[in-house]
Amino acid sequence: MAAPSEASMKEIRELIAVDTTSRDTNLPLINNVVQKLQAYGIESTLIHNEDGSKANLLATIPASNGNRTGGIVLSGHTDVVPVDGQDWSSAPFEAQVRGDKLYGRGTCDMKGYIGVILAKLDQLTSAQLSEPIHLALSYDEEVGCVGAVSLVDKIVAEGLAPRGCFVGEPSSMRAIRGHKSMNVFRVQFNGVAAHSSLPSEGVNAISYALRFANFVEEVSAELRTRGPKDDAFIEPTTTMNVNKFDAGIAVNTIPSQAVVFFEYRSLAEVDREELTSRFRDEAKKLEAQMREKNPSCSVTFAQQAGAPGLDTDPSEDIVALAAACGAIATDEKMTYGTEAGLFSSAGIPTVVCGPGDIAQAHAPDEYVLLDQLVECENFIDSLIAQLS
Repeated sequence: MAAPSEASMKEIRELIAVDTTSRDTNLPLINNVVQKLQAYGIESTLIHNEDGSKANLLATIPASNGNRTGGIVLSGHTDVVPVDGQDWSSAPFEAQVRGDKLYGRGTCDMKGYIGVILAKLDQLTSAQLSEPIHLALSYDEEVGCVGAVSLVDKIVAEGLAPRGCFVGEPSSMRAIRGHKSMNVFRVQFNGVAAHSSLPSEGVNAISYALRFANFVEEVSAELRTRGPKDDAFIEPTTTMNVNKFDAGIAVNTIPSQAVVFFEYRSLAEVDREELTSRFRDEAKKLEAQMREKNPSCSVTFAQQAGAPGLDTDPSEDIVALAAACGAIATDEKMTYGTEAGLFSSAGIPTVVCGPGDIAQAHAPDEYVLLDQLVECENFIDSLIAQLS
């Protein structure tokens, strides 16, 4: 069994030991990376969230001639999902090797990938690079690709113009060129409370919320049967679900409030704005019906998270570069979303390629195979060679 380098294991252990669950700050991890980069003479730019509790990191390792534009982005998110309520065999924030696996929250998704890159800083900074390599670390990917929006905006604003990007989400080191979009919504129905024996005096928020949920199901069925298809996906059509419903305070009270949470994951060819408008229009129609009964009623429609899909053409240079670096070529596409779509939408051709299997991400006893980390090390070594 191949083993990762001691340098990689040290970096990954340090990353795992910092609890960066999305609800908490990621600054201790980011500041640690800033110091590591400074030790090699690389300055970092931090892009904070509104309250300053979290930050993206953008750093450029210039080409040997000092050029900082063009080149390749290595992108990863620093946050992890919670461990609450999960039954772990070992401490989730202490990386532990058992057999051929490294266990710990984030080993697979995606601190294993980031750790390998940090372990390669010596080689990255000493190589005679013909073009720069940009390191882009984000916050809050796990709650809807939130942080990467400002990170990608910064890359564009700085005029870095990278010719390609690798997003190191767990793909078993396959070069993934496509995934669906991710779109999450919260729709709140505000009715009028009344005693259940006097329903005419109230406006039942649940009744209208259920009508909206039924509309989501109708659109879902329409897209499944008559919408575009892509057989490279396990689910070949755009999918959508009502996944959470909050309503009611007592069985004898007409509910004044009901909240519907739904999401859809669309194929790249689907117009997200047009599709979202259908749901917004339905919410407005239901609001008008509620106000006919009582003008104090209202409906609020809010998108909580969203990221575009990815559909990188196989002829793009980044696809050939992935293959040259040892990534496994495939026409498969991923059902889950990543930050790759944000880079792609900004005109940066992008491939998802990283160590680990998504089946292990988010689960108790999350792990990455040690062999996968070795493959990732070989990939970064080959990338340095290709760009030198």
